[in-house]
Amino acid sequence: MKFAQYQFLCQRMFAQDENGTIKQHYDEIKPQQLSPLALAYIGDAYFHLFVRTKLLYYEQNKVRVLNDFGAKIVSATYQAYAYKELQNEYTEEEQKIFRRAYNAKSHAPRVASVIDYHLSTGFEAVLGHLQLSGRQARLEEICQKSFEVIIKDISDKQNKN
Repeated sequence: MKFAQYQFLCQRMFAQDENGTIKQHYDEIKPQQLSPLALAYIGDAYFHLFVRTKLLYYEQNKVRVLNDFGAKIVSATYQAYAYKELQNEYTEEEQKIFRRAYNAKSHAPRVASVIDYHLSTGFEAVLGHLQLSGRQARLEEICQKSFEVIIKDISDKQNKN
């Protein structure tokens, strides 16, 4: 996106009408019409909150420990790991959403490999689609299984040291 277009969108984001009321640009959110990266944006936020909440069952006082493990668990590397471990459990629809997001044009951060970044983007898009579609039970199931395989791997690695 060119800078001028970005500036235009930012200025328009919370534009006021003649009465000073900030108007929404859309009447509803249709997950099937959102870009895969917008779905991943929501899925990332959901998984962060899910993990932070789950970690309170393991530690409730040391925020630094919570933050360290939270950051590790929601990393692109571990999200990619969770996807690979559970990929055979995804429905056909979820695989389609995953592939769209995996193939979406985006820039990988320096802290993860390009493949892990794309895998994690696909994982997050599936979560975002489930969240916005109101499919809470399936969303919880995938998040719980992902959390379990990730913390098992972390535990196994800690026990080897």
